[in-house]
Amino acid sequence: MTQIVMPMHTNGVAGAMFGGVMMQWIDVCAAVAAMRQAGGSVVTASIDRLDFLTPVHVGEVVILRAQVNYVARTSMEVGCRVETEDMRTQTRRSTTKAYLTFVSLDATGRPKPLPPLTLATEDDHRRHREGERRRHERLRAAGRSTP
Repeated sequence: MTQIVMPMHTNGVAGAMFGGVMMQWIDVCAAVAAMRQAGGSVVTASIDRLDFLTPVHVGEVVILRAQVNYVARTSMEVGCRVETEDMRTQTRRSTTKAYLTFVSLDATGRPKPLPPLTLATEDDHRRHREGERRRHERLRAAGRSTP
């Protein structure tokens, strides 16, 4: 997903982008990846981690990339990385990263089982292992055991 930062997306005083706007863009981008995996509707269950690495300013082009890292029975973790691109030099810098959990829904709004995740590369396997570890940590922190 690609966006351009307009004045309405910033705090005005420093010209830096509002974190809430970036969160919205991340949620939309990650939801599309989740909907593709689910083959239908999903709902955001949590944003596990959101790191603002560097400020984003008005006029910058923002590139958001999301990928499903881990799939459980009805929930999945999606990672989203955000970069800005300097249009003149075509150089990019990493600005934001996040992990989100989505739940797949059926037509009645109830959790629906997900298809398994296809793991084609060693990076896919690594992201899956790390996503599984984060899921166990989230469940342990919530006082729930992992199946």
